[in-house]
Amino acid sequence: MIQILQLGVMSYREGLELQRVLVERRKAGAIGDVLLLLEHEPVITLGRNSKAENILASPEVLAQQGVEVHECDRGGDVTYHGPGQLVGYPIFDLRDGRDEQGRRTTIWPVEFVRRMEEALIQACSESGVACERIAGLTGVWTANPDGQPAKIAAIGVHISRGVTSHGFALNVNNDLEAFKLIVPCGLGDRAVTSLQKELGREVALAEVISAVARGIGKVFSREIHWLSDRRELTGAEPQDLPMKPPREVRQARGEEELFLA
Repeated sequence: MIQILQLGVMSYREGLELQRVLVERRKAGAIGDVLLLLEHEPVITLGRNSKAENILASPEVLAQQGVEVHECDRGGDVTYHGPGQLVGYPIFDLRDGRDEQGRRTTIWPVEFVRRMEEALIQACSESGVACERIAGLTGVWTANPDGQPAKIAAIGVHISRGVTSHGFALNVNNDLEAFKLIVPCGLGDRAVTSLQKELGREVALAEVISAVARGIGKVFSREIHWLSDRRELTGAEPQDLPMKPPREVRQARGEEELFLA
């Protein structure tokens, strides 16, 4: 079973702290696999492969527009999150996966990313937008036989001792002008799009959330269960959530880390 928690709009820092708590609880076996679905307040995040020059706006411009900048431990380059974009953070133990017949198996990291891409492709299709993968590039792209495909979803994950964090960002109704502040994912020659732009109308986010949840359940061969309160997972109020342990502590624990994008 995959437990899904919908969180609404929250700051990137709060979302990061919640992930860190849940990753530790998943490693300890205190919870099962969890998918967090939310929107972020405007923020630029820099993954492990980020280059400073891929932020095109000055700190002054970012401050004027209320856009924060955060470094993080996912794979990938620079990306933008903001309201109207659906962000998903799967906290999964890849050693406790399921194959198409529902049998227990280990899911390898690249396969994990491919399954997330497939779930998002299915969700976009339900919304009326045909999408595809592009060989050699992570993420989901519009299938455009008459022109260049545009990126509609980005993926960047972190894996520590078999447990995943970070995840995907699907452009639904978000302001695409914000992507001009950066070189999205370090790909300066690729366009960015959204479900709203492709369909020419605002899209019901609740319907997209349901479609993504169904897709995740299908590609990971799991039932899904909706949660109503984060305390069902943490047992703590948001302000009680601890920060990530110092790097030297994590190294002493022998945590293996992997970054994918």
